[in-house]
Amino acid sequence: MAPSLQEVGLAVKRLQWRHHREANVRLATIGLSLVQWDVLRHLQTEPDASLHALAQLTFQTDQSMGSLATRMIRRGLLRRLEGPGRAVRHEVTEAGEQAREAGAGLMDGVLTDTVGRLTGEEQVTLLALLTKATPD
Repeated sequence: MAPSLQEVGLAVKRLQWRHHREANVRLATIGLSLVQWDVLRHLQTEPDASLHALAQLTFQTDQSMGSLATRMIRRGLLRRLEGPGRAVRHEVTEAGEQAREAGAGLMDGVLTDTVGRLTGEEQVTLLALLTKATPD
């Protein structure tokens, strides 16, 4: 008998919650929150991302992303870049890059403890199913 959609949805939410909780615990050991690490990660792959784009990528409002960026600048993790028009862009500092790299190792550990328990084939299937279930 197939599980209900609610059971499947709850299982996805539980895994997400576990990742979020454990990530914050582990990242706190290096002075980062999950959302701070996520900003650093996204800026590595999308260095020209605007503040608005970063807010969307990290599931925040524009206002909360602006406040977070300000705090990250004060900590020396980001620097504000001058850009055309009203778009605000940021660059990861050397300290920010070191924090991102350290955080990446911690995040790999979080994920190894959960989805890392799946076989390679199961991971491919899980990714395909989650991608299929997530409309753009």
